[in-house]
Amino acid sequence: MFLCTIFQMNHKKRGITMPKKLVIVESPAKAKTIEKFLGDDYSVMSSKGHIRDLKEKEFSVDLNNNYKPLYEIPADKQELVNNLQKAADKSDIIWLASDEDREGEAIAWHLYEVLGLTEAKTRRIVFHEITKTAIQKAIENPRHINLNLVDAQQARRVLDRIVGFELSPVLWKKIKPALSAGRVQSVTVRLVVEREREINNFKAEASYRVTAIFNVTDTQGKDVELKSELSKRFTTKEEAKSFLEACINTTFTIEQIETKPAKQTPAPPFTTSTLQQEASRKFGFPVGLTMRIAQKLYEAGKITYMRTDSVNLSDLALGTAKQEIIEMAGEKYHTFRQYHTKSKGAQEAHEAIRPTYINQHAIEGTLQEKKLYDLIWKRTIASQMSDAQIEKTTISINVNGKTEKFVSTGEIIKFDGFLKVYLESTDDDQEQEAKGILPKLSLNQPLQLISAEAQERFTQHPPRYTEASLVRKLEELGIGRPSTYAPTISTIQNREYVDKKEIENPPRTYELITLRKGQIKEEIKKEKVTIEKGKLSPTSIGFVVNDFLTQHFPDIMNYNFTAKVENDFDEIAEGKINWTKSIDNFYKAFHPSVEEAMINTGKKAGERQLGIDPKTGKPVFVKIGRFGAVVQIGEKSPVEKPQFASLRSNQTLETITLEEALDLFKLPMTLGQYENESITVSVGRFGPYIRYGKTFISLPKGQDPLEMTIEKAIELIKAKRITDANRQIKSFDEDNILILNGRFGAYITQNGKNYKIPKDMTPAELTLEDCKRLITEAAAKPKKQLAKGMKHFKKTTKK
Repeated sequence: MFLCTIFQMNHKKRGITMPKKLVIVESPAKAKTIEKFLGDDYSVMSSKGHIRDLKEKEFSVDLNNNYKPLYEIPADKQELVNNLQKAADKSDIIWLASDEDREGEAIAWHLYEVLGLTEAKTRRIVFHEITKTAIQKAIENPRHINLNLVDAQQARRVLDRIVGFELSPVLWKKIKPALSAGRVQSVTVRLVVEREREINNFKAEASYRVTAIFNVTDTQGKDVELKSELSKRFTTKEEAKSFLEACINTTFTIEQIETKPAKQTPAPPFTTSTLQQEASRKFGFPVGLTMRIAQKLYEAGKITYMRTDSVNLSDLALGTAKQEIIEMAGEKYHTFRQYHTKSKGAQEAHEAIRPTYINQHAIEGTLQEKKLYDLIWKRTIASQMSDAQIEKTTISINVNGKTEKFVSTGEIIKFDGFLKVYLESTDDDQEQEAKGILPKLSLNQPLQLISAEAQERFTQHPPRYTEASLVRKLEELGIGRPSTYAPTISTIQNREYVDKKEIENPPRTYELITLRKGQIKEEIKKEKVTIEKGKLSPTSIGFVVNDFLTQHFPDIMNYNFTAKVENDFDEIAEGKINWTKSIDNFYKAFHPSVEEAMINTGKKAGERQLGIDPKTGKPVFVKIGRFGAVVQIGEKSPVEKPQFASLRSNQTLETITLEEALDLFKLPMTLGQYENESITVSVGRFGPYIRYGKTFISLPKGQDPLEMTIEKAIELIKAKRITDANRQIKSFDEDNILILNGRFGAYITQNGKNYKIPKDMTPAELTLEDCKRLITEAAAKPKKQLAKGMKHFKKTTKK
């Protein structure tokens, strides 16, 4: 590199023009980072992703011409393409440096085609980390564009376009307008729907768990307490009570003490899916957010390429990790580990996600970037550390006259190993009881029972998916690839097929039988309310769309079929099969089923009758209406129109009962009068509320609007008045100007328009003249800023 720089300087002195070299990457941030590592004779530009794609609102696949994709350059990319074209025409060599996955390969190919490049002046380079060494190595070892990878990307794009454009009109006709379907998204919704139905059909079974606390003298002569649990659970209350009664006048002795070593092994370095799962479990990050942060870290040169299903680490990374571990903790903490990828079709990259510089323990950046980097660093380092050595002890306690045994377990960490740095989380959100150190005891030693209790416990329904556990399931089934998990999960939520929400489980009563001082006491207790956070649950539309597609397009909704399609893409990428032949085989089987569904599916899907309204004698239906799930009383006729009511956010077509449906027609409900104004309670788009004159007040979370009383409503009105009074800092009634406290600080408002107050001004001290001056200054700001803001707003809204 130094020789190259001297060579450039000498040529500049002689007035010789150096060859112009253009490097094109897909991201402005990546371009900025790479530019630091290249000389002055390199120009780095960004394509900002794909410069052309299938036409947005058209089918854009020529079925009569071997499924040829019909690409176009979007209007908002035309100026960028023109600039790239001018730069390419002036350059002697063009380096296409987009990402090394199939999407990146397709970006490079589109650039090659659109810019009219030639093989003589084009170089394709890839690197999985943005470092000076990696980029120089890539430039020294260019290759041709891999057309097999391009074909695999085109096959995915074309197949998904065919499925989306052919299935969506069927949904519009048979369910409701504006719905969409997709090859991977529909199967993902099916997973969530089937899990919800498992939960709805689940029947909890009760059993009695018996625990005891003993007093015992340890080998040092000290009295200690020992907690223990019976090895058997009883199915009935009578059995549990009978056992406790038998414990009143019996003896307890230590029958067995077993101590054995165990070890815990570190998890491998991160792949895309395991990073998404762990960030979700540890920080609550949605998978889309994790990928956006990881993208920023990669483009800033902080971590290696973030779309990968490889767990391999380079020799350089292994060597650096060893050095860091020895310096940090000592030689005994290091164990060399070479991981190998087990997943089928691993193709995205050739190394796991790791810090670019492993000796860099922390980075500068946002809090989220710091947290994710720290997680990646710890996981990488831990993967090369020694096993944790654990000693597990089990004490078995004999109950005289009974076959059941009490068992106490404990464990201690003899050597922490990788646990010094990192421990992987799990999706199991059930409370795990900590296992502590057990006292030193002897065989046949007697114990004195302090207390025992038999608590009624219930089996738990299968857990709802979180984003993390759903990613793991998709990977397990072979559905999608690292680059598709995050957009798929975002899509099914954005299209309102699936909700991510907090789900409150109502408390149950349970029986508790306690034995203390020879006396048995029976009580009925109530569980605490449990809340499932960040759980994925299907909406009514999600249920209906899933059932319709499963009935009429079983192949598309088949897990094995979807996984097979992914395997076909892998084989296309390896050059084993022709992509158009693969699409042709699919289309010839798929298209006839679309035509049949359009003709023979009868009435609209999702409608079911709940029963008869006792007041009117008319049938009560639930169905998908124009604006979502509704209850309908009566049928459409020339004489009379049906009544409609929208379902609440916590209700679905799947589970709503006739009684719950009829309750929806009780709203809006008049509660009474207060200060000569009527108070009504109702449910709107954003939840239940009360209306008092022109004032709308949301009901507290958990408050059932049907149980609302006039007294509770008046309390809410009074509380609202106090809040509003505290909100107003100052008023100038003659000019209709108010100074108010807002969510983001104080502001001025006049005639429905709001104005900022500068930070160096105290809101309570502002005069009428001050307010008028600030309003005038705000109104006089250049219209250019407003236009720019509107352009951004429209662009964001469109997205």
